[in-house]
Order: sequence, then C-alpha cells, then structure tokens
Amino acid sequence: VQLQASGGGLVQAGGSVRLSCAASGSTSGSYAAGWFRQAPGKEREFVAAIFWSSGSTAYGDSVKGRFTISRDNAKNTAYLQMNSLKPEDTAVYYCASSSVRYVSASRTASAYDYWGRGTQVTVSS
Repeated sequence: VQLQASGGGLVQAGGSVRLSCAASGSTSGSYAAGWFRQAPGKEREFVAAIFWSSGSTAYGDSVKGRFTISRDNAKNTAYLQMNSLKPEDTAVYYCASSSVRYVSASRTASAYDYWGRGTQVTVSS
C-alpha cells in the first residue's frame, strides 16, 4: 500500500485546513486509515481514524470536536478536515493504513502497517 498525503500548509489560528490521504496498490487488506501527528521534540500522537467499510471513526482527545475524518471509498482517499486550528496543532501530519478491525485498536501507531510521508501543518498565532 502506498499512501500520499497532501494539503498541509501555513494557516492562522482559528482557520481551517483539509488534508487528503490517497491510498494505492494492494489496498484489500486495509481496513482503516488513520492520521497521526508529530511536533518537534514530541512523540507521535494519534489524531483520528476511520474504517473504510463501516465509516466508524475515532478521535484523539485533543482534536475531538474540531477535526473530522471522512473517506471516499471510490477514490481510496481519506480526508482530515481541521477547523478551529490552534498553534499547538502545528506538526507534521502522517496518514497510515491499518489491518485492524476494531476501533479500539486503531489509536496506537503500532496497529498501522503502512505510512505515508508527512505533510507539514503550521498554525500561526
């Protein structure tokens, strides 16, 4: 599975950005797409996940209510709509593909088999 993330950039606090993650290759074993982020000097943090078939979602506590994950199965693409952005949302955002089948298991990086290159999101105050 190859993953291509796009859509990052520089945005002011309170603004919005939408990230895309296009999956290609052998995607039949992929049950979920997830987003993680990593800020300088910090550990990788779970942001959101969505299951391709059911549409079930999971969110990290720090983004709940502000970010929305969605998917377009026809395009094998997952999206992350980020609203009400804060400077602390500044990070490199990574999309990933997982073969886990349970939402509860989708929050840990170790559950993901394939990772795309990150896309930088910078929120200015």
